[in-house]
Amino acid sequence: MAFALGPRAQTAGIRLTAFETIGSTNAEALARVRAGERGPLWLATTHQSAGRGRRTRAWVSPPGNLAASIIQTIKAPPAVVATLGFAAGLALDSTLREIAGEGAASFALKWPNDVLADGKKIAGILIETETTPEGLAVVVGIGVNVVAAPDGMPYPVTSLAACGITASAEDVFAALSDAWLEFVTLWDDGRGFQQIRRLWLARAAGLGKPMAVRSGSVTLQGTFETLDEEGRLVLAEDGGRRMTVAAGEVHFGAAMSAGAA
Repeated sequence: MAFALGPRAQTAGIRLTAFETIGSTNAEALARVRAGERGPLWLATTHQSAGRGRRTRAWVSPPGNLAASIIQTIKAPPAVVATLGFAAGLALDSTLREIAGEGAASFALKWPNDVLADGKKIAGILIETETTPEGLAVVVGIGVNVVAAPDGMPYPVTSLAACGITASAEDVFAALSDAWLEFVTLWDDGRGFQQIRRLWLARAAGLGKPMAVRSGSVTLQGTFETLDEEGRLVLAEDGGRRMTVAAGEVHFGAAMSAGAA
């Protein structure tokens, strides 16, 4: 089965280049940006051999999983572009819910850029940028565990197949390309972030519950209260003091002690 855009993405004139295998769709996208590509262009594959996650971690994508990156040129400041990740999360979450159908798995969005299925990571997002004369070129990379989850991860992981959901990477991509168009249009170069924020919070994992956030060598603990108007995590301590976190690794429940270690 070949990759194809969804009908709305096709109508919108978004382009697609597919690969049988590639080192990293994000690395290829950035190389194309530096060569003059401005998008919107999707790059997609079912086998990524040198993928990257957040904080330069390797993200292994065995054959049959989905790795895809989209190039977009955004006319907004870098601080605003950072909120695009929440629109991407909503697109990805909506796609997986559509593919899975009712009752197959419980999906939720984990701050800042993961999707969970039954409390385990099933998909992630990596945003990278490049300054160009036309504006900020943004590469949004998305990885979905379709047929298998990587081994040896420091947190629980799963796949669509492990959840009993039969789908191909191509199926997921077609739905994702349409969902991306919906939510990036709603985001509207950052002008629609408050609506995105409300929708994201409605699907957030751990909202109103205790969590630990590790940022560098510092670990903060509190109750996940909300996101602020810039997409930062707001934690409330028992005494009522509120802390705002711009970046970090989130841990829930029993994993909180591991996050603090």
